[in-house]
Amino acid sequence: MSKPKKQVFSKVKAVKANARARVGTPPPERVLPDPKQKLAAKPKHKATLADLISTPEEQ
Repeated sequence: MSKPKKQVFSKVKAVKANARARVGTPPPERVLPDPKQKLAAKPKHKATLADLISTPEEQ
């Protein structure tokens, strides 16, 4: 079995750990809706008159 790797001191990690200890953990990030995904849900073209006539209407 090999020896565990020696931990190198990181200033950034130390500062972040100190801030978390004083202030607390930051709130989870909010996911913004993707505009491309919203456009994909809509039909790309309007239905033509022939399509509207050929499809049976729900009554």
